[in-house]
Amino acid sequence: MAKTYDIIVIGAGSAGIGTSVFAAKVGLKTLLIDKSEDSIGGDCLNFGCVPSKALIHAARQVAAARESSRYGLSVTGVADIKKALEHVQQSQASVRRHENKAFFEAIGMDIALGVASFESRDSVRVGDNVYRAKKIVLATGSRPRKLDTPGAENVSVYTNETIFSLEQLPENLLVVGGGPIGCELGQAFQMLGSKVTIAQSASRLLHSERPEISDILLQQFDAGGIDVHLGSRVTRFDSDGSAILQNDGGETTVKCDAVLAAIGREIVLEPLQLERAGIETRGGKIVLDQKLRTTNKNVFVCGDVAGGLMFSHAAELHVRLLLNNLFSPLTKKLDTSHFSWVTFTTPEVATFGRQADDLEKEGVPFISLEHDFEHDDRATTDGYQYGKLFLYLSKGNIFGSGQKILGGTMIAPGAGELVQELILANSSGLSVSEIFNKIYPYPTASRVNQMAIVDYQETRLSPLLQKVLRGLYKLK
Repeated sequence: MAKTYDIIVIGAGSAGIGTSVFAAKVGLKTLLIDKSEDSIGGDCLNFGCVPSKALIHAARQVAAARESSRYGLSVTGVADIKKALEHVQQSQASVRRHENKAFFEAIGMDIALGVASFESRDSVRVGDNVYRAKKIVLATGSRPRKLDTPGAENVSVYTNETIFSLEQLPENLLVVGGGPIGCELGQAFQMLGSKVTIAQSASRLLHSERPEISDILLQQFDAGGIDVHLGSRVTRFDSDGSAILQNDGGETTVKCDAVLAAIGREIVLEPLQLERAGIETRGGKIVLDQKLRTTNKNVFVCGDVAGGLMFSHAAELHVRLLLNNLFSPLTKKLDTSHFSWVTFTTPEVATFGRQADDLEKEGVPFISLEHDFEHDDRATTDGYQYGKLFLYLSKGNIFGSGQKILGGTMIAPGAGELVQELILANSSGLSVSEIFNKIYPYPTASRVNQMAIVDYQETRLSPLLQKVLRGLYKLK
């Protein structure tokens, strides 16, 4: 006989935990299902955000030590990968204290471990047990795509799920893929002491960002010693482990003793037996409406498995929408127009809101600002005058009043933190004048946001506006 719950959540990653914890805290009888106790926490805790950012932190410390030679110190050699990974594991252990089976049971949730599949429209099976609920949430995440290049058996191939189990630092690391994961982890290993080569099939790194941003990142990678091959794909691995790269210029042989495959992610739906619940799929994805409901209106989807934006904070956005719609009579539709993301390379790339291509396609009138950091005082003292900020503003009247920040992109060290006030202005509908009139402590790095607006306002001093202002002055 099936055990009955108010809500069943399948998948204990960011989306599943956010949904099930809130449901339990308001007193709903809640069941959370995941494959195993070790997999609780999902990709973010086990293979993604937490371990990668911990490794990047360790790598940046090593890189900073080497850079101290500019000031008279001498640091040589490569990092101890085991010590770096100890920091990774300690970081994971700290987060895992509130993301584990015992913790969730202590706050009133039931936990079932094993592979879940639908038995009917309102029930799922885990092993020999069947569970039924009024509402069911799918939050089963995604997994890295595997590298199926001929000869891959001749080299040690890792993904973000296995790279943190390395026993020694690769002398020569080939990264296949120049997206966020490839760029972040590739640079981290270069900082730790590996010779890193990135093979990117697209014409630039981070191909979803502006070309100017990609160019700056490429320049910084070149300066750091990362060998980047754009428009290149790995066609095979020879018996000695060498990789053969193909591009318009012919073939290039790259020596490698380890390979990181960062070629995207895929959604796995087969184990769920969705057809038993009346849930339709199309092109390998679940058919959803704008409220994240499946064709079975009592089954919802959160996180990576929903397709589209595969970020932990996208899962958070999904969770907030879902919880609103489960509890409030005023339901909402998914809105990603204010969404933001950060690539945690050095320098970081932070993007938010609607971008120029989107605004042009939508026919939205806008003004594009491009601001270099060349004359920014903090960038000068800290050595990142290569930084750049793009902002997209709505059009205002002759005095510029009422203009809003529609979106933007920044590349600079710490860009993910520097753009937070711009993200707030974008998501809250604050006017450009709020940034223009703010008094910043000098010389904080975030003053660059205001300087971009100040420079823009100066360009608006047309002869007509100057005449109007002179007239207003004389009337005083």
